Amino acid sequence: MMAARRPRRNLGPSALTLARLRLRRGRRINRAPSPVLARGVPWLSVLLASLVPMWFIIASAPVLPPFGLLMLLAWRQLRPGLLPVWAGLPLGLFDDLYSGQPLGSAVLMWSAAMIILDVIEARVPWRNFLVEWLVASVIIAVTIVLELVLANAAGAGTPLLVLIPQILISILAYPLVARLVAKLDHFRLLPIVELR
Repeated sequence: MMAARRPRRNLGPSALTLARLRLRRGRRINRAPSPVLARGVPWLSVLLASLVPMWFIIASAPVLPPFGLLMLLAWRQLRPGLLPVWAGLPLGLFDDLYSGQPLGSAVLMWSAAMIILDVIEARVPWRNFLVEWLVASVIIAVTIVLELVLANAAGAGTPLLVLIPQILISILAYPLVARLVAKLDHFRLLPIVELR
């Protein structure tokens, strides 16, 4: 007696084509972002941004925004858990060493900014970009003014009106820096293909 034949499953050309495409693309398993890039890009970008104001222009009054602070705020607001709260200390120290501010001023201001952003993140976890821009604007303006107060206490004699262009440019430059940080965040999370 003949057993009933089961009908063969027709894979068709589309299933075979998909299988071939998967083989052509290479291994997709175990592709993950590089841990060095994932952890190092935020730190390195803030350090490099702290050096940017010295590259472009030499002026008698502060004109360029503190790009290191802007980058730190953007990273903290985009990825709140990525940079720890204590990150303001070493990054602020690096900024103090290269900006010419009295040693410890950026350490104090950046650490306070990180603590403030941590408190805001805990209280209001869902924010839109306008709220983040407003928070960053207040932190930027207060930080710049308090750093001037500390510099004047250390012996400088700069009037407060000199800082108005820098504060305005910094507030207007923040969305561009936040966009750059979003691109850097995309870059740091790209899966890396292992070469063998």
